[in-house]
Amino acid sequence: MTPTTGNGISRRGVIGSAAAVGAAGWLAGSGTAWAAPQGAGSAGNLTERIVRDAALRWRRMPGDWKDGPFLANGLLGVQVYRGATPNSVKVMVSHSQVQDQRPQWRAPYGFSRLPIGHFDLTLAGEVTGIDWTLDLWDAELRGTVTTTRGSVRFSMLVHNTRTALLISTRPSAGEREAAWSFTWLPAASPRTKDKPADYTGNPDPRTGSAGHTGYVEQPLIAGGGWTTAWRERRVGTGRLLAAHIVYRYPGDLSRTTELAVAEVARTLAADPDDLVAEHRAWWHGFYRRSLLSVPDKRLQDFYWIQLYKAACATRADGPSMSEWGPWYPETGGSWTAVWWNLNVQIATWLIQGSNHLELDSVTSTFKDFEKYLPLSVPPEYQDGQTYALAHPSDWMLRPGAKTVGIPGTSTKTDNNGNLIWAMHNVWLSYRHTMDTRIVRDVLYPILVKAVNFYDHFLYEGGDGKLHLPLTRSPEWADAEDCTYDLSLLRWGCATLLDCLRILRTDHPRAARWREIVKRLVDYPRDATGVMIGAAKPLTESHRHFSHMLWLYPLHELDWDRPGDRDIMRTTFDHWVKDRALWAGYSYAAASSMASRMDRPEEALDFLTFFTGGNTINNAWMTPNTMYVEGGNLGIESPLTATQSVLDMAVQSHGGVVRVFPSVSRRWPDASVASLRAQGAFLIDADRAGGRTRWVRVHSEAGAPLVLDHGIRGAVDVRDERGRRLRYRETGPGRIEIPLRRDETAVVAPRGTHPDPGPRDVPAVGDAKPWGLPD
Repeated sequence: MTPTTGNGISRRGVIGSAAAVGAAGWLAGSGTAWAAPQGAGSAGNLTERIVRDAALRWRRMPGDWKDGPFLANGLLGVQVYRGATPNSVKVMVSHSQVQDQRPQWRAPYGFSRLPIGHFDLTLAGEVTGIDWTLDLWDAELRGTVTTTRGSVRFSMLVHNTRTALLISTRPSAGEREAAWSFTWLPAASPRTKDKPADYTGNPDPRTGSAGHTGYVEQPLIAGGGWTTAWRERRVGTGRLLAAHIVYRYPGDLSRTTELAVAEVARTLAADPDDLVAEHRAWWHGFYRRSLLSVPDKRLQDFYWIQLYKAACATRADGPSMSEWGPWYPETGGSWTAVWWNLNVQIATWLIQGSNHLELDSVTSTFKDFEKYLPLSVPPEYQDGQTYALAHPSDWMLRPGAKTVGIPGTSTKTDNNGNLIWAMHNVWLSYRHTMDTRIVRDVLYPILVKAVNFYDHFLYEGGDGKLHLPLTRSPEWADAEDCTYDLSLLRWGCATLLDCLRILRTDHPRAARWREIVKRLVDYPRDATGVMIGAAKPLTESHRHFSHMLWLYPLHELDWDRPGDRDIMRTTFDHWVKDRALWAGYSYAAASSMASRMDRPEEALDFLTFFTGGNTINNAWMTPNTMYVEGGNLGIESPLTATQSVLDMAVQSHGGVVRVFPSVSRRWPDASVASLRAQGAFLIDADRAGGRTRWVRVHSEAGAPLVLDHGIRGAVDVRDERGRRLRYRETGPGRIEIPLRRDETAVVAPRGTHPDPGPRDVPAVGDAKPWGLPD
């Protein structure tokens, strides 16, 4: 290896004359390209047709991360957009694990995500046009860049299992001299808020080469670091660029460079067709796990793009989802770590209902890194029996120089509930799979110690109730008996008692949990509904629904119970009447809440206002479905809106599976397949002309099934072979079916014999593709 060191280091290392950026397959078999996809013409591959139809398209050059294509595999992220000059295209690279390692500061600095750099294609002529397609089905970006001198065709992907960037290119004669280069970026946190006085960035990297493989070796002050390595294969006019990023901490950086260079060699030694077949196979299997089709095709496409984005952003056993996912905004920003006061929780709701537990990094994160939870506890309470979670943290739950503070004192923060709210996400994964290992290994042991944190501060008031001292409702106000904290504590204790039943065990503190459930003070109320806390009504717009967690997602109150409806309605209506300071996720949450309260038209209105790209205070959803808030990249709001769509199709809280519970009259048709419900049920259903035609439920665990099927009139309940099944009516449109494990029930209007199967329902209205299609 021949590293280049010293002052005056060049930040641009020329890779060679390449070309890049149209469909692969022109030189398949040459070692520089791979076979083009077969297309979606097969009548039997409904999912493929729907997902390919959701492709994002570009006919104008995107400017940055807000409107450009994006690729990733849960670790390596790529964004493509305009270069710094009229004759260049930029490929920004980033990695979920590339971060600083200095715990003497809070996580936004001490464990900050760090920039890596970008590959730049410098063309012979100035760019005059582009034609790009981000094919979700294959997770590939394909297209052409046209210049004043010619054109370059390309295909690009982030390999799912190799964590490699592959770019296959072919230039026309006039663009033969097009060349790639790599520009590194300074390894310093882009955050400026609350910057420590003694903060300094990391040193400049070293550049070098190992044979024909170039590399940039970035050290960290704390030790370790990462290496970006790349090499280009050339055969005739074809080019294939392969790049890897290897991060290690701690570790010898020279060894990291050796590993990165070796990974490039291993990737280029493989047949591109084999590599791409492996990559596509994972993505095709991913999409086939479930299906959803609605008449609003722009919203349908949005739904599938969010599934793609979620799979790009995180995987089970991988890093938990940061505000940026695996991408890094070249424009910088404040959200440089992992935010646990709402963002991770709401961004990952969609994984259960869409049947994508392979993306459940929340459960795996707490399983793998539970040992770091005591770091968030104030030193006075680090007794070995207490856990908390300060935000932000890094992806391993380390908060750096911060704890959650002490309720009732000036050190209090709005972090107290973070951990229990995260445990609710873990609970949802259990409920949707009925896998008791989730309870035994993750939820129960952590929730015991998370509840213990609050129990340190509970006190008995003059009313004989248990109260909490002053805490802070996230993003709004200080309050005693803060509703946010009370709701999470109440849910936590009730769930611990459920855990004892599930695990058939007992605990020395079980009596205390029962006492808290029984004696915890009621939520403070006034004429506007449930308040922020004692003597603290909601008096202005509030983007965070922290005082409403009891309604959603905890479902402590239920619209099915008439006695709960008034307080649910009053609190919700008061919250939504002033939206001046809302964020994108506020609209998504409002949509889901409206769906819970039998208000489907409002639910759709909230959702489409956000997905329509409307500016909300200082936030909006971008043409590529990313999200801007105060200039920052955030991915949680569009992902949360996907849960809003799922809540229209299937709900399963409170022990009842509800099919099409909140479908607008503007959607006469809808079709779903293998959506996952609590109780480990897989739901298929079809709606046509405003009526539910049939419902199919498959039980994976043999859990009790109460089904709100929504079919008008009498029904037949049969197994998949047409044999009648026993059932009991429990209310209008609601039945109880004693399904055993691996049994299936089909419910249809009496006397009908549907042929259950998914479909792409007819469109209502026009829908242009996402991206920059015109």
